[in-house]
Amino acid sequence: MNATIARRSRVQNQLEGFALTTIFQSLPTFAAAVLLLKLAGSHDLVGDPGVAIFVSFASLCHALLAGLLGPKFPNLFKTVYEPLFFDLRLSLSDKITQWRTQPIASLQLVAIVLMLSVLAVGVASVG
Repeated sequence: MNATIARRSRVQNQLEGFALTTIFQSLPTFAAAVLLLKLAGSHDLVGDPGVAIFVSFASLCHALLAGLLGPKFPNLFKTVYEPLFFDLRLSLSDKITQWRTQPIASLQLVAIVLMLSVLAVGVASVG
């Protein structure tokens, strides 16, 4: 395990943490926001490549802010900052596994899947 820690740099660890925060916490939030806008009747979103740019940019900014400010203000960022994602001792797969086995993370994943499924059905039925 010590050899693994020695080979991984702090920069690589930070990038992993930002990527995991973006993928598992930020991206579903902004994807749901876009689906809600579509469901509310915003016709400007149809076929617009700006939607993908918005979701990507907002997710990255959200993850960067959570990763940078989360350790400094843990009470304010407790729902968007996951310390496991930035743990230097863990490999990438260990970070995901340990996060996924937490009851709160499991509940969060189920809620995201249900929310995105309902929104996708709603958007598809509205047209």
